[in-house]
Amino acid sequence: MSHFDLNFYKNKKVLITGHTGFKGSWLCRMLLDLGADVTGYSLEPPTDPSLFRLVDLGSQMHSVIGDIRDLESLMKVFRTTKPEIVLHLAAQPIVRESYKNPVYTYETNVMGTVNILECIRQTDSVRSFLNVTTDKVYHNREWEWGYRENDPLDGFDPYSNSKSCSELVTHSYKNSFFADRDVTISTARAGNVIGGGDFATDRIVPDCIRAALSGTPIQVRNPHSTRPYQHVLEPLYAYLMIAACQYEDSTFEGYYNVGPGDEDCVTTGELTELFCQSWGEGQTWENHFAGGPHEANFLKLDCSRLRQTFHWKPAWGVAKAIHQTVSWTKSWQAGEDINKVMSTQIHDFLEAITNQ
Repeated sequence: MSHFDLNFYKNKKVLITGHTGFKGSWLCRMLLDLGADVTGYSLEPPTDPSLFRLVDLGSQMHSVIGDIRDLESLMKVFRTTKPEIVLHLAAQPIVRESYKNPVYTYETNVMGTVNILECIRQTDSVRSFLNVTTDKVYHNREWEWGYRENDPLDGFDPYSNSKSCSELVTHSYKNSFFADRDVTISTARAGNVIGGGDFATDRIVPDCIRAALSGTPIQVRNPHSTRPYQHVLEPLYAYLMIAACQYEDSTFEGYYNVGPGDEDCVTTGELTELFCQSWGEGQTWENHFAGGPHEANFLKLDCSRLRQTFHWKPAWGVAKAIHQTVSWTKSWQAGEDINKVMSTQIHDFLEAITNQ
């Protein structure tokens, strides 16, 4: 089942919120390569440089710049584009930022979810909706077991908690308004993603790249925290798989953890060491733990449901993910055609999935 027919997306009308972000840009590139009719709704790219602008995605799709908090503006996009599949990625995604701007974080992540579901409720064309949340939605007990989909949702910090709320909003709308509608609804809880073109602040791999490009040692804030790391294409493939399968068969709708195998739950220090080895050029890192606001130290997901339901498993391990990220970055630095680099990596990834 994990080898679902990618031709499903040819000519399908797909709306992506958050399309100007890192994950959103890779998702657009994938869907455009698959022949989908893609519309995006998002704020301007959150970073400069940004992957979205580097590859000029705005000229290759129907890109609408708008705020997910603006229901009227979002509704207009639904009315004019009549999407069949909606993938909701728009979010304020940074934990440390959520401590600085909690109100904005909740408005975007909670009311943004309400708004997208309200638009779907009032749009007959939509057949499949996937809300992308995070592995941080769970009440984190910092234990050694992976969280399952039926564990309590209660994120600690404003970002994590707002995503827990987003899950609950989705459940309520599903139960209240879609029980007798031909719309399938799922959520996907993914871990930390890495890949070429992520320029965010306060994320370990972009921090590594900035340090490497400036010829300085990498400063690591939390070297002993354990996270599930995977290449960005892993969860994006899973999102497309869930959305396509539930479109054709409603028994696939549900709540899914999307994460790597246990062997790819590494500490931030180990990840940084992998990066230094892959980058070469004598790159080094230093431990700079200096306290700061609470962030989870140990977190991993149990992805049994996704594996059992779709016979799915990750294609690339964390070492390969780092290698692909370094390769992308060096291609970008060398002035290569980034659209081509992305399409090649997508092709190689899909081939790895097929050959499992």
